[in-house]
Amino acid sequence: MHMISRRNLLGSGIAFAASRAVATEIAEKLDVPASEGPVTLTRYAASLTGKRPAVVVLHGSRGFELRPLAYQRYADALTAGGIDVYLARYYGPADAEALENLGTSEKREAYEDERYGMWADRVSSTVAAILARPECSGRLGLLGFSLGGFVAAATAARDERVAALAVLYGGMPEKIAPHVKRMPPLIELHGDADHNVPLASGVALVKLAKTVGAEAEQITYPGKPHGFDFSDRDPAAGDAIAHVVAFFKTRLIAA
Repeated sequence: MHMISRRNLLGSGIAFAASRAVATEIAEKLDVPASEGPVTLTRYAASLTGKRPAVVVLHGSRGFELRPLAYQRYADALTAGGIDVYLARYYGPADAEALENLGTSEKREAYEDERYGMWADRVSSTVAAILARPECSGRLGLLGFSLGGFVAAATAARDERVAALAVLYGGMPEKIAPHVKRMPPLIELHGDADHNVPLASGVALVKLAKTVGAEAEQITYPGKPHGFDFSDRDPAAGDAIAHVVAFFKTRLIAA
């Protein structure tokens, strides 16, 4: 049985915990036992009493530190909608260092291809632990950004406990795609000027989900680059957050 252990109330090691713009519950840091060491979570609880659904947020290749307030905006919007949020550091101990020092994009992509299965296993350990918490309603979704979107898609394809999947400028890993037999309901959001992860990756993910019988929708933002939703000055960012929150409320609360 996977258990979550509390490490540190207040989440003082996370830069954005002290600068939240919306008054939701104070963050707490938790550890989930998993292969290659624990997965560290930062948990934000919705203010509603009783059982609540949860969304696990998976970061891009540079972790939550690259744009902490952008991830925070999603956490605030989801908790305001009655959904608990867990920011999950799915990297193993050596992953961040390896990705930082590999140099070329080809080497990074090769490393990622070899790690998707392990990262998906670590996320599944997190899923099991969250679903076992007494306040959890038994409904859980994944929200992945960029590399985290690929990890979220890989996890959702093999873990039937995932009830909904939202991907921002991501896709399905090429080695995993031919073996996919199921997917949960999916929403994928992508800028059509993305030069990091081509729009075609998101298109292929949505097509794959529909092929295996899942409900899937793609929202495309004309002229928007990779990470377009990380700017609080861009109206597209607010639109993306609104779509993601509405999707999870429909799939995890209204379902």
